[in-house]
Amino acid sequence: MTETSETTRYTVAVIGGTGPQGKGLGYRFARHGHDIVLGSRAAEKAEVVATEVNDRLADVAGAGTARGLANADAVAAADVVLLAVPYDGHDELVASLPLAGKTVISCVNPLAFDKRGAHGKVINNGEGSAAESAAELQPEATVVGAFHNVAAPALWSEDEFLDEDVIVVGDSVEGKQVAIDLAASVTGRPGVDGGKLRLARVLEPFTAVLISINRKYKTHSGIRVTGLDAH
Repeated sequence: MTETSETTRYTVAVIGGTGPQGKGLGYRFARHGHDIVLGSRAAEKAEVVATEVNDRLADVAGAGTARGLANADAVAAADVVLLAVPYDGHDELVASLPLAGKTVISCVNPLAFDKRGAHGKVINNGEGSAAESAAELQPEATVVGAFHNVAAPALWSEDEFLDEDVIVVGDSVEGKQVAIDLAASVTGRPGVDGGKLRLARVLEPFTAVLISINRKYKTHSGIRVTGLDAH
């Protein structure tokens, strides 16, 4: 992590960095000056995607760098870890990573799909979320939730800031601030502090509503919080 007079430059490991959400968020972070380490089960796959990101950033002044490593090595090389993985297999993967002492941002959405469309999975009888599971599995990490409701295709296909807000939840003020800072790489403005980590139980399944809206209107919708101009 590097301090400058204007911003903090982070090194972010993106676990699930070869998937649409991880690749897109990693690209946005690097485009706006942060260094990223894309993690994958196979380092070679991560290296290919990192090259793709670097090629796209070649003419962007002040951009950060991208590289690809195996998941555990990516975590070791970073200050901040973004979990952008499918919920299936989530707990086993999170438990296996060396996350102690790291700020961990979960954007994992436990969703299921049937003939009627997307819907949120019930976690721990409605008393849990993917972000809370990560916090329980890694008690020595600082886990927050953010970037749940950002459409993956827009992250990569568009260069402009997205006209929406990133809502950040967590039990650590310092941890939330990291995600609030990184949100500016996506929207051009800081993220919105949405409260405690347990509210990830609301943010995660709400993505199913946005998926339904996107299919209906053929767009990439997001969430915009109004009434905060004075803040």
